[in-house]
Order: sequence, then structure tokens, then C-alpha cells
Amino acid sequence: MDVVSLGKAGLQGWRAKLADAVAGPVARRSRVDADQVQAVVGGVFFVLSVVYVIGTVRRMAGQG
Repeated sequence: MDVVSLGKAGLQGWRAKLADAVAGPVARRSRVDADQVQAVVGGVFFVLSVVYVIGTVRRMAGQG
């Protein structure tokens, strides 16, 4: 599995629609491929999810 496939793996639902809408215009204005833009968007959503889960676990651990 390459980095682009990994980044695009998390794109489902509205996140996939957002990545599709953003990928074309960004790719036309830059030197990156539309698939790479989608992978970056997917990676950002993945990182945000991990940060959210870690924050939730920390809050739960602090209450115990």
C-alpha cells in the first residue's frame, strides 16, 4: 500500500465529496496530482480523528 492509497482510505461520505471538490482546483493551481491532494485531505482528517480520540481518552482518564 502506498502513501496515496493510505491517505485516500479514510475518505468516505462527505469527506470524500470534499476531497473530490478540492482536488481538481488545487491540482490545477499547483504541481501535485489530484490523487495526492485527496490523500493529503484524507491524512488531515485521519490526524484530526486521532487527536480527538486521544483528547477524549485523556479527559476520561482524568475523571477516574
